[in-house]
Amino acid sequence: MYALIVPVLTPFVLLATVLGLSWWEDHVLPPVEPAEAPVEAPFTPPAPAQLPELPGVEAALTRGVAGR
Repeated sequence: MYALIVPVLTPFVLLATVLGLSWWEDHVLPPVEPAEAPVEAPFTPPAPAQLPELPGVEAALTRGVAGR
Protein backbone atom coordinates (compact mmCIF):
# COMPACT_ATOMS: atom_id res chain seq x y z
CA MET A 1 0.00 0.00 0.00
CA TYR A 2 2.88 2.37 0.74
CA ALA A 3 4.17 1.72 -2.76
CA LEU A 4 1.07 3.47 -4.10
CA ILE A 5 1.00 6.39 -1.64
CA VAL A 6 4.64 7.55 -1.86
CA PRO A 7 4.70 8.33 -5.64
CA VAL A 8 1.40 10.18 -5.39
CA LEU A 9 2.52 12.34 -2.45
CA THR A 10 5.97 13.22 -3.85
CA PRO A 11 4.87 16.34 -5.83
CA PHE A 12 2.98 17.66 -2.81
CA VAL A 13 5.97 17.13 -0.52
CA LEU A 14 8.20 19.00 -2.99
CA LEU A 15 5.67 21.84 -3.25
CA ALA A 16 5.41 22.10 0.54
CA THR A 17 9.22 22.21 0.75
CA VAL A 18 9.47 25.04 -1.76
CA LEU A 19 6.68 27.01 -0.08
CA GLY A 20 8.26 26.49 3.34
CA LEU A 21 11.66 27.68 2.10
CA SER A 22 10.02 30.71 0.50
CA TRP A 23 8.25 31.59 3.76
CA TRP A 24 11.47 31.07 5.71
CA GLU A 25 13.37 33.33 3.33
CA ASP A 26 10.74 36.08 3.69
CA HIS A 27 10.20 35.90 7.47
CA VAL A 28 13.31 34.48 9.12
CA LEU A 29 16.28 35.70 7.12
CA PRO A 30 17.35 39.31 7.71
CA PRO A 31 16.52 41.70 4.87
CA VAL A 32 19.37 42.38 2.49
CA GLU A 33 20.07 45.96 1.49
CA PRO A 34 20.59 46.19 -2.26
CA ALA A 35 23.96 47.49 -3.38
CA GLU A 36 24.00 50.82 -5.16
CA ALA A 37 23.32 50.34 -8.81
CA PRO A 38 25.83 51.96 -11.16
CA VAL A 39 24.48 55.02 -12.90
CA GLU A 40 24.16 54.38 -16.61
CA ALA A 41 23.25 56.60 -19.51
CA PRO A 42 19.63 56.22 -20.64
CA PHE A 43 19.22 53.68 -23.41
CA THR A 44 18.31 55.11 -26.80
CA PRO A 45 17.55 52.50 -29.45
CA PRO A 46 19.37 52.91 -32.76
CA ALA A 47 17.46 53.93 -35.84
CA PRO A 48 15.89 51.00 -37.68
CA ALA A 49 17.87 49.71 -40.65
CA GLN A 50 16.61 50.68 -44.08
CA LEU A 51 16.12 47.59 -46.20
CA PRO A 52 16.82 47.81 -49.93
CA GLU A 53 13.67 47.88 -52.01
CA LEU A 54 13.11 44.70 -54.00
CA PRO A 55 12.24 44.94 -57.69
CA GLY A 56 8.61 44.33 -58.55
CA VAL A 57 7.35 41.00 -59.84
CA GLU A 58 6.52 42.48 -63.22
CA ALA A 59 10.10 43.73 -63.68
CA ALA A 60 11.55 40.30 -62.86
CA LEU A 61 9.15 38.55 -65.25
CA THR A 62 9.83 41.03 -68.03
CA ARG A 63 13.59 40.55 -67.76
CA GLY A 64 13.20 36.78 -67.73
CA VAL A 65 10.97 36.76 -70.82
CA ALA A 66 13.12 39.32 -72.63
CA GLY A 67 16.20 37.15 -72.10
CA ARG A 68 14.75 34.26 -74.17
